[in-house]
Amino acid sequence: MNADDPVTAPAETGRYRGEPQPVDHDQVLILDFGSQTAQLIARRVREQNVFCRMVRHDLSAERIREINPRGLILSGGPASVYAEDAPLPDPELFELGIPILGICYGMQVICRSLGANVNSAETREFGRSPCRIVDPGGLFSGLPDELVVWMSHGDQVEDPEGSFVSLAATDTCPLAAVRHSERPIYGLQFHPEVTHTDFGGQLLKNFVQDICGCAGTWDISSLIDQQIEKIRSRVGSKRVI
Repeated sequence: MNADDPVTAPAETGRYRGEPQPVDHDQVLILDFGSQTAQLIARRVREQNVFCRMVRHDLSAERIREINPRGLILSGGPASVYAEDAPLPDPELFELGIPILGICYGMQVICRSLGANVNSAETREFGRSPCRIVDPGGLFSGLPDELVVWMSHGDQVEDPEGSFVSLAATDTCPLAAVRHSERPIYGLQFHPEVTHTDFGGQLLKNFVQDICGCAGTWDISSLIDQQIEKIRSRVGSKRVI
């Protein structure tokens, strides 16, 4: 494993397994910004019968284009986007034209990269919060007008230029969910992947199937078959213990 490879390094994390390749079914990539629940995002996406891979947050836009995913999810993370050492993605990925969903820190990265501001919130939100749906279509299609969601943030987005459309709000966070005014780019300040968020699985399903256009026909047996074939190609006629 190459320590300089932006896909697989750093190897010591154990979070990335080999070089992601184009596959013969729909695929979503999760760009990992260090969230404790990044693996859970992957699990929730796979529960919607959509294949996904976790990759490094700084995977190049060129490599993403070669892999040809139907969509990208930017995970949460412990950093603040305005910190000097904040992990950031390749800005060219926002020009690929494919749907992108940012979760918590991922939303803040998106919004700051595309013209909005991210500032320290007057009131830090942590825990379950009632969230009012402002725009019931698209990402929130088929969901109730109000959800209880899991918040965990001290920074929040402000958008004086109007680059983003508000989709949902809490009492202290007017931009709890957004979409870009011109591009298929979305953000959630809360965490849909955790069970504390109502209808989080449906939210992710709306993104990967309805917005990204994934067919939802993949299942875990496909991954098992793929791994078995990989082992056979390496081992050949030798016995495996």
